[in-house]
Amino acid sequence: MLKLGPGGRKWLKGLHLCTVACWVGGGVALILLYFLKSGVTDGGVLYGMNRAIHHVDSYVVVIPGAFGCLLTGLAYSLFTGFGFVKHGWVILKWAVTVSAIAFGTVCLGPWERAMMDISGRLGAGALSDAAYLHNERMNFIWGLVQVAVLAATVFVSVFKPWKNLLKKSA
Repeated sequence: MLKLGPGGRKWLKGLHLCTVACWVGGGVALILLYFLKSGVTDGGVLYGMNRAIHHVDSYVVVIPGAFGCLLTGLAYSLFTGFGFVKHGWVILKWAVTVSAIAFGTVCLGPWERAMMDISGRLGAGALSDAAYLHNERMNFIWGLVQVAVLAATVFVSVFKPWKNLLKKSA
Protein backbone atom coordinates (compact mmCIF):
# COMPACT_ATOMS: atom_id res chain seq x y z
CA MET A 1 0.00 0.00 0.00
CA LEU A 2 1.13 3.56 -0.73
CA LYS A 3 2.64 5.28 2.33
CA LEU A 4 3.17 9.02 2.61
CA GLY A 5 6.68 10.33 3.05
CA PRO A 6 7.60 12.91 5.70
CA GLY A 7 6.53 15.86 3.53
CA GLY A 8 3.18 14.31 2.66
CA ARG A 9 2.54 13.48 6.32
CA LYS A 10 3.21 17.10 7.29
CA TRP A 11 0.76 18.37 4.69
CA LEU A 12 -1.83 15.84 5.83
CA LYS A 13 -1.29 16.79 9.48
CA GLY A 14 -1.68 20.48 8.65
CA LEU A 15 -4.89 19.82 6.73
CA HIS A 16 -6.20 17.61 9.54
CA LEU A 17 -5.45 20.33 12.11
CA CYS A 18 -7.26 22.94 9.98
CA THR A 19 -10.37 20.76 9.77
CA VAL A 20 -10.24 20.08 13.52
CA ALA A 21 -10.01 23.82 14.15
CA CYS A 22 -13.08 24.38 11.95
CA TRP A 23 -15.12 21.68 13.68
CA VAL A 24 -14.22 22.50 17.28
CA GLY A 25 -13.96 26.25 16.75
CA GLY A 26 -17.27 26.30 14.90
CA GLY A 27 -18.90 24.35 17.72
CA VAL A 28 -17.56 26.82 20.28
CA ALA A 29 -18.84 29.72 18.16
CA LEU A 30 -22.32 28.18 17.98
CA ILE A 31 -22.40 27.79 21.76
CA LEU A 32 -21.29 31.39 22.28
CA LEU A 33 -23.96 32.66 19.88
CA TYR A 34 -26.53 31.15 22.24
CA PHE A 35 -25.65 33.83 24.80
CA LEU A 36 -26.30 36.65 22.32
CA LYS A 37 -29.98 35.69 22.20
CA SER A 38 -30.64 36.70 25.82
CA GLY A 39 -31.42 40.35 25.03
CA VAL A 40 -33.22 39.79 21.72
CA THR A 41 -36.82 41.04 21.53
CA ASP A 42 -37.18 41.47 17.77
CA GLY A 43 -38.45 38.38 15.94
CA GLY A 44 -36.53 39.23 12.79
CA VAL A 45 -33.28 39.44 14.73
CA LEU A 46 -34.00 36.12 16.46
CA TYR A 47 -34.73 34.43 13.15
CA GLY A 48 -31.62 36.01 11.62
CA MET A 49 -29.47 34.68 14.44
CA ASN A 50 -30.93 31.19 14.13
CA ARG A 51 -30.48 31.28 10.38
CA ALA A 52 -26.86 32.42 10.75
CA ILE A 53 -26.23 29.64 13.27
CA HIS A 54 -27.71 27.11 10.86
CA HIS A 55 -25.56 28.32 7.97
CA VAL A 56 -22.35 28.44 10.00
CA ASP A 57 -23.09 24.90 11.13
CA SER A 58 -24.29 23.37 7.89
CA TYR A 59 -22.42 25.12 5.12
CA VAL A 60 -19.48 27.14 6.34
CA VAL A 61 -17.55 25.67 9.25
CA VAL A 62 -18.87 22.82 11.41
CA ILE A 63 -20.09 20.16 8.98
CA PRO A 64 -17.30 20.81 6.47
CA GLY A 65 -14.82 20.58 9.36
CA ALA A 66 -16.35 17.35 10.64
CA PHE A 67 -16.22 15.68 7.24
CA GLY A 68 -12.75 17.09 6.68
CA CYS A 69 -11.67 15.38 9.91
CA LEU A 70 -13.27 12.16 8.76
CA LEU A 71 -11.55 12.26 5.36
CA THR A 72 -8.12 13.32 6.62
CA GLY A 73 -8.40 10.69 9.38
CA LEU A 74 -9.17 8.12 6.71
CA ALA A 75 -6.09 9.25 4.79
CA TYR A 76 -4.00 9.00 7.98
CA SER A 77 -5.22 5.45 8.58
CA LEU A 78 -4.68 4.35 4.99
CA PHE A 79 -1.44 6.11 4.05
CA THR A 80 0.60 6.15 7.29
CA GLY A 81 1.62 3.52 9.80
CA PHE A 82 -1.20 4.42 12.21
CA GLY A 83 -3.76 2.08 10.61
CA PHE A 84 -7.33 1.70 11.88
CA VAL A 85 -6.96 -0.66 14.85
CA LYS A 86 -3.24 -0.74 15.57
CA HIS A 87 -3.44 1.94 18.29
CA GLY A 88 -6.13 2.34 20.93
CA TRP A 89 -6.08 6.12 20.62
CA VAL A 90 -6.83 5.86 16.88
CA ILE A 91 -9.76 3.52 17.59
CA LEU A 92 -11.10 6.04 20.11
CA LYS A 93 -10.72 8.91 17.62
CA TRP A 94 -12.61 6.93 14.98
CA ALA A 95 -15.38 6.11 17.45
CA VAL A 96 -15.67 9.74 18.56
CA THR A 97 -15.59 11.13 15.02
CA VAL A 98 -18.22 8.79 13.62
CA SER A 99 -20.42 9.09 16.73
CA ALA A 100 -20.18 12.88 16.79
CA ILE A 101 -21.09 13.15 13.10
CA ALA A 102 -24.03 10.78 13.60
CA PHE A 103 -25.23 12.62 16.73
CA GLY A 104 -24.94 15.96 14.97
CA THR A 105 -26.92 14.63 12.03
CA VAL A 106 -29.65 12.94 14.05
CA CYS A 107 -30.01 15.32 17.00
CA LEU A 108 -28.11 18.62 16.93
CA GLY A 109 -28.95 19.47 13.31
CA PRO A 110 -32.70 18.83 13.60
CA TRP A 111 -32.91 20.79 16.88
CA GLU A 112 -31.10 23.69 15.24
CA ARG A 113 -33.26 23.54 12.12
CA ALA A 114 -36.42 23.46 14.24
CA MET A 115 -35.28 26.59 16.11
CA MET A 116 -34.77 28.37 12.82
CA ASP A 117 -38.16 27.26 11.47
CA ILE A 118 -40.07 28.13 14.66
CA SER A 119 -38.46 31.57 14.99
CA GLY A 120 -39.19 32.19 11.30
CA ARG A 121 -42.85 31.36 11.87
CA LEU A 122 -43.43 32.92 15.30
CA GLY A 123 -40.84 35.68 15.43
CA ALA A 124 -40.22 36.85 19.01
CA GLY A 125 -43.08 34.59 20.10
CA ALA A 126 -40.64 31.70 19.69
CA LEU A 127 -38.99 32.80 22.94
CA SER A 128 -42.07 31.61 24.83
CA ASP A 129 -42.80 28.57 22.63
CA ALA A 130 -42.24 25.25 24.44
CA ALA A 131 -40.92 23.47 21.35
CA TYR A 132 -38.46 26.27 20.57
CA LEU A 133 -37.21 26.41 24.16
CA HIS A 134 -36.82 22.62 24.29
CA ASN A 135 -34.83 22.55 21.04
CA GLU A 136 -32.70 25.46 22.20
CA ARG A 137 -31.97 23.81 25.56
CA MET A 138 -31.13 20.43 23.99
CA ASN A 139 -28.94 22.05 21.35
CA PHE A 140 -27.05 24.07 23.94
CA ILE A 141 -26.52 21.25 26.46
CA TRP A 142 -25.64 18.51 23.98
CA GLY A 143 -23.67 20.89 21.77
CA LEU A 144 -21.59 21.77 24.82
CA VAL A 145 -21.07 18.07 25.59
CA GLN A 146 -20.07 17.39 21.99
CA VAL A 147 -17.55 20.24 21.91
CA ALA A 148 -16.06 19.04 25.23
CA VAL A 149 -15.68 15.49 23.88
CA LEU A 150 -14.11 16.78 20.67
CA ALA A 151 -11.69 19.00 22.63
CA ALA A 152 -10.74 16.01 24.81
CA THR A 153 -10.14 14.02 21.63
CA VAL A 154 -7.61 16.63 20.54
CA PHE A 155 -5.62 15.82 23.68
CA VAL A 156 -5.91 12.10 22.96
CA SER A 157 -4.16 12.91 19.67
CA VAL A 158 -1.42 14.78 21.50
CA PHE A 159 -0.74 12.24 24.28
CA LYS A 160 -1.51 9.09 22.25
CA PRO A 161 -2.46 6.74 25.10
CA TRP A 162 -2.94 3.02 24.46
CA LYS A 163 -0.12 2.82 21.93
CA ASN A 164 0.35 -0.14 19.62
CA LEU A 165 -2.24 -2.68 20.71
CA LEU A 166 -0.99 -5.24 18.20
CA LYS A 167 2.45 -5.48 19.84
CA LYS A 168 0.91 -5.93 23.32
CA SER A 169 -1.35 -8.78 22.22
CA ALA A 170 1.44 -10.66 20.41
